[in-house]
Amino acid sequence: MTGRLFLAALCLLGSLLHASPECTVPSSEFQLQGDYLLGGLFNVHHATLDQSGDYRMFQVMRFSVEEINNSSILLPNVSLGYEIFDHCSDTLSFPGVLNLISVNGSIKPRGHASKYVSKVIGVIGPFGSTETLTVAPLFMMNFIPMVNYGSASSAFSEKVKFPSFLRTVHPNKDIIRLIVDIMQHFNWRWVAFLKSNDAYSEDGLELFRKMIKGTEICLAYTEELNPSTNYSRMFKEIDLQRIPTIIVFARKLYAETVIQSAINSNVTNKVWIAGDTWALNKNLPKKEGIENIGTILGVSETVVEIPGFNDFIYSSKHKRHCEDARQQKFCNQVCNCTSLNPEEIIAENPSYSLSIYSAAYAIAHALHNVLECGEGRCRDNITVYPYMVLAQLKKSNFTLLNRSIQFDENGDPANGYYSIVFWNQEGQAEEIGSYETHPLVQLSIDDTKIKWHANGKVPTSLCSQECPEGYAKKQDGIHKCCFNCVMCRNGTYVNITEDAYRCVPCKPTEWSADRSTSCSPRSVEYVSFTDGSAILIMVVTSILVALSLATAILFAINYNTPVVKSAGGSMCFLILGCLSLCSISVFFYFGKPTLACCILRYFPFLLFYTGCLACFVVRSFQIVCIFKMAAKFPKLHGWWMKYNGQWLVITVALVTQALLLIIGYASRPPRPYNETFWYKDKIILGCHVGNPGLLAVSVVLLASLCFLCFAFSYMGKDLPKNYNEAKGITFCLFVLILTWIIFSTEYMLYHGKYIQTLNAMAVLSSLYCVLLGYFLPKCYIIIFQPQKNTPQYFQGLIQNYTKTISQ
Repeated sequence: MTGRLFLAALCLLGSLLHASPECTVPSSEFQLQGDYLLGGLFNVHHATLDQSGDYRMFQVMRFSVEEINNSSILLPNVSLGYEIFDHCSDTLSFPGVLNLISVNGSIKPRGHASKYVSKVIGVIGPFGSTETLTVAPLFMMNFIPMVNYGSASSAFSEKVKFPSFLRTVHPNKDIIRLIVDIMQHFNWRWVAFLKSNDAYSEDGLELFRKMIKGTEICLAYTEELNPSTNYSRMFKEIDLQRIPTIIVFARKLYAETVIQSAINSNVTNKVWIAGDTWALNKNLPKKEGIENIGTILGVSETVVEIPGFNDFIYSSKHKRHCEDARQQKFCNQVCNCTSLNPEEIIAENPSYSLSIYSAAYAIAHALHNVLECGEGRCRDNITVYPYMVLAQLKKSNFTLLNRSIQFDENGDPANGYYSIVFWNQEGQAEEIGSYETHPLVQLSIDDTKIKWHANGKVPTSLCSQECPEGYAKKQDGIHKCCFNCVMCRNGTYVNITEDAYRCVPCKPTEWSADRSTSCSPRSVEYVSFTDGSAILIMVVTSILVALSLATAILFAINYNTPVVKSAGGSMCFLILGCLSLCSISVFFYFGKPTLACCILRYFPFLLFYTGCLACFVVRSFQIVCIFKMAAKFPKLHGWWMKYNGQWLVITVALVTQALLLIIGYASRPPRPYNETFWYKDKIILGCHVGNPGLLAVSVVLLASLCFLCFAFSYMGKDLPKNYNEAKGITFCLFVLILTWIIFSTEYMLYHGKYIQTLNAMAVLSSLYCVLLGYFLPKCYIIIFQPQKNTPQYFQGLIQNYTKTISQ
C-alpha cells in the first residue's frame, strides 16, 4: 500500500513538473525512433559542469546506437532508438526520468517484474554518483537495467539496494587502490586529500582512509572543496604541515579551480595526483604558470580510440541545430549547442567515451540474446521485459575494441585497465605507465619519462626522514609518519618489514650489538671432556683416588702401629673412603650439563666432605681430651669412651647433611641453565645450585664443622711434635679455607666457561689438602722412618710432654 502511495506521489510530481517549461531541443539529436528504446541521461548543460566535455559523451551514445543499427551481425533486422534527457539539474530532472519509466505516458504501481513493460529496455547514465543516487531507485523498482558510465561510488556495488544497476566504469576502489600503489611505488607517505562535496569524492576519501591502514602512508590534511573555499588559507595550512603531495579527487570544475588557485597563490614544488575526472583535462596543462606548481601525475581509465567517431562528429556538426530562441529556456541556461565546433568536441577529455560505448553495446548484446537472434534475423514474437534484458546483461561476455566486456557479481567491470599519465612541458598528458586488475594486479611505471620538478629527482614526501639502520621509530604526535629515531641497544633489534616502531628483544639463545636489524645465534660454550684442562684435572683426580687406595692399603698393613692408631685407626679408612667418593664430583664438571650431571656435581662432595670434616672434628677433640681434658674432666672422658662419642658425632653430621641435601634436591634439584647475562654473544652452560635456602644450611653445616675443627686443633697446637695430629689438621684447614677464598674471588670476577674448571680445581684442592696435609707425613714415617713408628718412641714423647707441663 505504501509503495502504491509513493508511486502515485511520483506520478503527481511528474505531471506537475511537466507543466513547467520543457527542455526543447531538436529531436534529431535527443530522440531517435526504433523498435526498442534506450534511455540516456547526460549532463550536457549542468550548472556545475563543462559543456563541451559532456556534450562529447552525449554524442558517443548517439554514435554507438547508429553504429549498432548499421551492423548486420548485432541485432539484425532490429533497430534501436533512444530518448536522451539532459540531466541538467537534480530538481528539473524528474520529468524526463519519469517519462523514461512510463508506459504510454503513465506510471503504474509496481507489479510483478515479469509483467512490467517500460518505455525503455535500459538506461545509460547519468554521469555523477550524486545524480545517480537520486534517480537510480526509480529504475530499481521494476528492475529496469541501468548501465552507468561515470558513477564510481562504492555504494552502487550493493545489489540489495541497486539490483538492476551495472556499470562500465570501474568503482572507486580500483582507482584509489592505484593511487595508493603509486604512492607506495615512489615512497610518498605524507599526503593531503582534496575532495568535492559529492558522493563520488566522499566515497573516494573513505576508501583511501581504509586502504592506507597498515601502510606507511599518513593522511595529513583533508579539505572539502566548494564555492566558498578559501584556497589561500588551504595552501598555507598545507605548507605549514610541510605536505609535498596533494591528491585532488574531485569533480572537474573544482579540480580546475584548485590548480588555478595554486598558480595564483604561487604554490611551488608539489606533487599533484589527479583523479580520473580531470587527469586527461585538455585545458589545464596549457595554463600559463602551471609548470611552477610542481609535478602533476594522473590516473584514468585507458583511452581507446573509437573508430569512426571523429567522422560522425564532423558529419553531425555540419547540420545546424538549436538556432531558435527556444534554446534560451533550456534548463534556464543557454544551450549554445552549435557554438562548439567539431575540433573542440573531439579534443575534449575522452576518459569516459569507451565506458559509454561499452554500455550501449552491452545492452545491445543483451537484447540480441533475449530476442534469440541468429542467421541474419531476430525473433519478432518475443515480448521483451526489462528483467529479461537485465538477466542477459549480467551474463555479458563479448569483446569490444580488443577489450573483454564482462560484469562481476556486483555489476562492476570484471576487467580493469588504467593509464598513468604525466603532464609534460608540451601541455600533454603523456602516458608513463599502466595498471591492470585482472587476472592479476600489475603496476608498471616508466620513471624515466617523468621530468620531476625537484632537480630531476623523485621528490620525497615524508613527515620525518627515515631512521638510520638499527634505529626504531618513536611516534611523535597523532600520525605514525611523524617520529623520532631511537637506537636499539644490544640484545634488541628492529625489523622494519614487521614493526619499525619497536626494538624487539632477541631470544635467549641469540644476541645483537647496538643498532642491529637482526639477531645472531649465541655461541654455546662449556668445558668438554676433550678439553686439555679437563683431561689434566681428571688424570690428577684419578691419581688422588689411586693414592687414597694405596694409603688405605699401607695403613691396613700397618694397622696396629702407633702412627696409624694416632692418626685415627679405623677412622682413617672412613676419611680415605670419603675422599675417594668426593672425587666423583670432579668428573661431572665437564661435558654438556644434564640434570644427573648437575646433581652429581654437588651431591657427592657436599655429603662426603662433611664426613671428612666430621672425622677431623672428632680427631681434634680426642687429641685435646687425651692430653688436656682427661685429667680435668675424667667423667666426660669416660662417657665419651664408653658410648663411642666419635662415631655418634660423625653419624649425626652425615645424616643431617644427607637429609638437607635430599630434601633440597627433592624440592628443587640443581638443573642445567644457560648463562646469558655476562656475555652478549655467548651462552655459558652451567648448573643452578638448586634450593638456595637448604644449600645455604648445608654450607653453614660445613663451615661450622670447619670452625670447630680449627678451634680444637688450635687448642692442641703445643702438643708433642711427632704426636700432634692437630697441626696436620690445622694445615689442611688453612689450605681448604684459602682455596675457597681464591675460588670465590675468581667466581665474582670471571664468568666464562672455565669457571667450571676452576670449581673442579677447588674441589680437587680440597681433597688433596687432606690427603697430602694429613696422610702424607704419616706415610712418610711408616715407609722411611720406621724407628719412629714404635710404642717405645711414642711412650717417650708422652713422658717428656708430661714432665714439661708438670714443671
